[in-house]
Amino acid sequence: MKLTELTEQLNSVEEFEREPIPPKAIKKWTSFFGLYAGEHTAGTEFVIGPLFVAHGVSTGDLLGGLLVGNILAVLSWALLCAPIAVRERITLYYKLEKICGPTLTKTYNVVNGLMFCFLAGSMIAVSATAVGIPFDLPLPKLTDFYPNSATWVIIVLVIGLVTTLVAMLGYNLISYVANLAAPWMFLVFVAAALAVLPELGVHSLGDFWDVANTKIWTGTPLEGQSKFTFWHVMFFSWFCNMAMHIGMADMSILRYADSWKAGLGSVSGMFLGHYIAWTASGILYSIFLLNATDKLAFAPGPVAYYAAGVAGIVCVIVAGWTTANPTIYRAGLALQSLSPQWKTWKVTLVVGLITTIAALFPALVMKLLDFVALYGLLLMPMGAVIFADVYLLPKLNLKVEKAEKEKLAVNWAAGLTWILTLVFCLALNLLVGIEIFFLGLPGWFVATGLYVGLSKVLK
Repeated sequence: MKLTELTEQLNSVEEFEREPIPPKAIKKWTSFFGLYAGEHTAGTEFVIGPLFVAHGVSTGDLLGGLLVGNILAVLSWALLCAPIAVRERITLYYKLEKICGPTLTKTYNVVNGLMFCFLAGSMIAVSATAVGIPFDLPLPKLTDFYPNSATWVIIVLVIGLVTTLVAMLGYNLISYVANLAAPWMFLVFVAAALAVLPELGVHSLGDFWDVANTKIWTGTPLEGQSKFTFWHVMFFSWFCNMAMHIGMADMSILRYADSWKAGLGSVSGMFLGHYIAWTASGILYSIFLLNATDKLAFAPGPVAYYAAGVAGIVCVIVAGWTTANPTIYRAGLALQSLSPQWKTWKVTLVVGLITTIAALFPALVMKLLDFVALYGLLLMPMGAVIFADVYLLPKLNLKVEKAEKEKLAVNWAAGLTWILTLVFCLALNLLVGIEIFFLGLPGWFVATGLYVGLSKVLK
């Protein structure tokens, strides 16, 4: 393909950034089932499952916490985000502009876009651990922050380039790739975990519980890692995608849906992906730990390679890719508000460069649990603002989409809600000692109440 032909194809990609989705672009629920399965049976699963093992969660706390937390996550998509997305049929960013004003929305979009860049960067780093196996790439450790070799830098740059090019081609290609990859990735996760169980001492179903408690999820954290309980697992599995559902970021995806029921399509990601894949990757990591000389060495690629060989390497590469792609796409939509006249693909190219630079730092992977909790918390208050503006303000005879109607650069009711909610959460963390994983739920209710109250006071 010639460069001019590629440019023409990129310019033809239409993502309806500042207009409702037309009927011809609406998609059936099956598109979302595959998209969520692909995105959530992905690179993060090779990191989060092992980190639960490292944090010493017990078997009962893991399985019970995942069950409750993932059900709550599906309900959050289906009952909170999807109905608003289908009703509005516009991106989160355009909706926020109507409510909050262009200046405040641009500030939010920069924070949002950067958080998505860092998340996508962690997934490129996950893929790099698999690509690096033939090159004897030194394993990053749980304590690593900076790149540990020139080989790591080169591999990350190449993967970042390929991922960015795919994301530049738009939603349709991302959805297509996810639908192709999801079933195969899921099978590799499950097959690899089953393959190593005999090595752990599981020769029948009756052996599993005892082995799980003594060799996999032992309840004892690795050196330097905090102790996790049922509540950590439940709230993390519910809120690891807080920015997407109660934070409303997936308005940008679900606006294509033919019905709010498409939000239930997230069940594929939460249970085929999070529940089963986190469990399977925890099993894989436990067998890796049994044979590792350095217990702090941590790399998803070698973990999968030990159990599944070349298929494991390919699975990690593709898994990181299918997570990074839609995340870069979302980041591009967020940052386009800074320069609306730019075509989407040009913004996505810039986002891809930022993402690739972020991917050079292994700390994004090693501290993924904390990072995921933080970025969801930072973005959550604006999801509460949207919820209140759509459902609560009309019932109280308060003005909705105030910034658009009054031509405001900043709707201070929304701005103060964002700031005061984060101050409240910070106070709970520093003064009361509540861990970051538990701040999202009280924060959302505080943000909703603040926006309603401030809208009434500042009307």
